[in-house]
Amino acid sequence: MSTTTIHTVTLAGIGPVELTVAEYGAGQPFLLLHGGAGPQSVNAFAELFATTNDVRVLAPVHPGFDGTARPENLSGVTALAALYDALLEQLDLADVTVIGNSVGGWITAEIALLKNPRVSGIVLIDAVGLDVPGHPVADFFSLTMDEVFALSFHNPDPFRFDPATLPPAAQAVAAGNRAALAAYAGVSMTDPGLSERLAGLEIPALVLWGDSDGVVDVEYGRAYAAAIPLARFQLLPDTGHSSQMETPDQVLRAIWDCADTDFSAFAR
Repeated sequence: MSTTTIHTVTLAGIGPVELTVAEYGAGQPFLLLHGGAGPQSVNAFAELFATTNDVRVLAPVHPGFDGTARPENLSGVTALAALYDALLEQLDLADVTVIGNSVGGWITAEIALLKNPRVSGIVLIDAVGLDVPGHPVADFFSLTMDEVFALSFHNPDPFRFDPATLPPAAQAVAAGNRAALAAYAGVSMTDPGLSERLAGLEIPALVLWGDSDGVVDVEYGRAYAAAIPLARFQLLPDTGHSSQMETPDQVLRAIWDCADTDFSAFAR
């Protein structure tokens, strides 16, 4: 079971932003951030996590996704990170683990860089954002949906659908998602300065990567882990870019194994 709440969070230079947050369970808090596939790509995982462990999972919708409003001046991943940092303050949460997939992973890294003591650890699941020579992020905006499915999953067949068969309202939501993704991440979905900034992080990080990820390959994932001083890299077999959808049990096991030790196993 979940509840959905609208929080109004005020950001300097932007003003009040309405933020839709689905919440599951109770206990240790986890902030779960979706990628370009939208909130439906993490909600089932959030429910599974909350029902199998004593945790409270908050899964916000990035403004502009799923038919929500996005203020015109709310753009860029750093602005989203500031928004969620302010949400943690508003909710007075402590000992929060932030988990993010794809663009959500990039936002998670930016949240960690804000060095809010409320955040105790981060989990990056096939995150984008890093500029890794020779290992580019797939050009999502030039791909057909069938190509996106092929790159995103080890076995794409259970996830495929034809966007042309969607009702007009759903097609409008999909177009809004695409526009919001471009506003936040840009076409390249990278920040050339991110690697250098990550070198100053002093927070434990678990970097999970699908061995069949065609959006950002395994070497890109290893580079992400190498950029963070207290990161541990773990390869997930038989899964792709959206492993929390394709193999949620192994993602959950990897996260919980580390969370159960307060991330002490991350330190090298």
